[in-house]
Amino acid sequence: MVAAVGEERRAYPVGVTEPRHPASSDEELLEAETTAVVSELSDESRLERIHAELDEGFRRLAHVGKAVSIFGSSRTPRDDPQYAHARRVAQALGAAGWSIITGGGGGIMEAANRGARDAGVPSIGLDIELPHEQAMNPFVDLGLTFHYFFARKVMFVRYASAFIAFPGGFGTLDELFESATLRQTQKIHNFPIVLVDSAYWAGLVDWLRDSPLKQGKIVAADVDRLQVVDEPAEVLAALADAELRQPRAA
Repeated sequence: MVAAVGEERRAYPVGVTEPRHPASSDEELLEAETTAVVSELSDESRLERIHAELDEGFRRLAHVGKAVSIFGSSRTPRDDPQYAHARRVAQALGAAGWSIITGGGGGIMEAANRGARDAGVPSIGLDIELPHEQAMNPFVDLGLTFHYFFARKVMFVRYASAFIAFPGGFGTLDELFESATLRQTQKIHNFPIVLVDSAYWAGLVDWLRDSPLKQGKIVAADVDRLQVVDEPAEVLAALADAELRQPRAA
């Protein structure tokens, strides 16, 4: 349409630039129909893609039995003591028969997969499509790459019997509080949540007691479910009451 004389021709509202192409499938889904991002798929196509992603995860992980999901920063370098500690803990877990599930990336995730490989147990990586980082580390034996965070999170819970969090950032905190919420709302039961490195996590646990608990936003049991430990033997002891998953034949 040709603008009338004296009128300014605009394709978008004032202050809004031309929408960009999404950098990930999550962005394409979550910002669909906004002025910021081009919607590249229909809802029907998105549902098909989500179904296929869940179906692949269910099929390829069906054989997983006694397993633990380990989280931690992808930015932890290989020469960091936290990397070595995560590797030792994963190796000790593997020696006790636990398969290791991580996000498949570097840092703590790589260290945990490496510890699984040291122990000769299944080393599983659940990678996620991100715009600028994340590639499957070389110590993963069974790797899946997800487009959608929520589909990936289902696998972390369904195919594990416990969560272990090493020092990490927003991603680790996201998984930590999601698991705590699932415990609080009784979506999962007898599912240990273990925080490794008391020096790192003590401040967070103290804050939960000093603010949310004192103000009645949570109850004492919500905090008590977060077990803060340091040594591999303590990690193993914290998993003693976990309900183990029964694998299906491949």
